[in-house]
Amino acid sequence: MNDDLIFFQKYFPASATDYCFSLWKEYQFKFKVTRPRQSKLGDYCYRRDKGHQITVNANLNPYSFLVTYIHEVAHLQTFKQYGNKPEPHGKEWKRYFRETFQPLLIPEILPIELIIPLTEYLKNPAATTQGAKPLMNALRLFDTNTDLDSIVLTNIEAGENFELNGRVFMRGELRRTRFLCTDKQSGKRYVIASNALVKKSV
Repeated sequence: MNDDLIFFQKYFPASATDYCFSLWKEYQFKFKVTRPRQSKLGDYCYRRDKGHQITVNANLNPYSFLVTYIHEVAHLQTFKQYGNKPEPHGKEWKRYFRETFQPLLIPEILPIELIIPLTEYLKNPAATTQGAKPLMNALRLFDTNTDLDSIVLTNIEAGENFELNGRVFMRGELRRTRFLCTDKQSGKRYVIASNALVKKSV
């Protein structure tokens, strides 16, 4: 079996692997699975010397990994067609995201509990799934490493402390889809995704 396909099989739902692999072959981008990043789940970039690159966080469950991957492929498709002219999550990106996801929205590929909220979300997809609570909640059903004490960062009040990866932060103001938070030990400030799973701290 192709080593690249085996790599894809490690991260995607088995039923969607061939489709996602075909997108990689079609668009010829560098694909990297990265360590967990609190500020984002994935990203797309283009550099003249390195070409197109998509990254996705390694700690996502297969279905969250899939949604993030297609999200970033849609950015690549938009860039190839329009360059930097459109808004990052404008109507062009929304159309590519919706069209690229459409072949996956069948029970043979995805669980029905995901198809329903995904179909609704894709009518007008946002920069993150945070605003689409039905989809976010459905994706979390497939998490296998979730601590029972974990809560979403949006449920932490401004000024309250929380724990993330063994460190204590104080939640600050919202900047688009991320909170500006202060590391209680170092005093340094970081942006953390609003849908990050954290623990309350005293």
